[in-house]
Amino acid sequence: MKNMKRILLKLSGEALSGDKGFGFDEATCLEVARQVKAVTDRGTQVAIVIGGGNFWRGRNSSKIIERTKSDQIGMLGTVMNCIYVSEIFRTLGMKTEVFTPFACGAFTTLFSKDGAVSALEDGKVVFFAGGTGHPYFSTDTGTTLRAVEIEADAILLAKAVDGVYDSDPKTNPDAKKFSSVSIQEVVDRRLQVVDLTATIMCMENHMPMVVFGLNGKDSIIETLYGNFSGTYVTVE
Repeated sequence: MKNMKRILLKLSGEALSGDKGFGFDEATCLEVARQVKAVTDRGTQVAIVIGGGNFWRGRNSSKIIERTKSDQIGMLGTVMNCIYVSEIFRTLGMKTEVFTPFACGAFTTLFSKDGAVSALEDGKVVFFAGGTGHPYFSTDTGTTLRAVEIEADAILLAKAVDGVYDSDPKTNPDAKKFSSVSIQEVVDRRLQVVDLTATIMCMENHMPMVVFGLNGKDSIIETLYGNFSGTYVTVE
């Protein structure tokens, strides 16, 4: 993989809950922090988006709550995740800053591109919480939006599955994993990388994605500097 100066790492909330499936698993978060520190120590600037699925699954979490309010609950879940994980990072000596698209009192910093880029250039790990700040947009879309805004070299998608497949490997034992796939093919075949809105945004803004399994040993480090075994989503 080419040298990347600035990346946006997308983590699922469920991944942070470990085997519990809800809330936080401190050991899992510490392992992510250890790897990110190794990456930043080598000079790569890291921004992070975390989903909120370890607390709230949006419209799937309730049949009676109105969609806008449900999405707002999910946004707040991502804020809790980012505040928690940023503090875990600090225990390992990293400097962090959490940005949100809406005011959260003294808890977070109101997002601006200039502020976020300045924090990255100062050596901080930057967290983007609260999605886009609007309902009906997923954290996938928030991830792509922030990656484009800060001019990241790529989006790194840390998933439970170790890459992009032509069908669901959980239900199809013969599913084929792509080592590389074009963003156009992702759209045409509706491959499950990120949601369609985020995929189109990546296509229009030429933002590549790298999909890998978070649970592999040193998976973040290996994805950037070692033997990559996931899937490149190309935009050329």
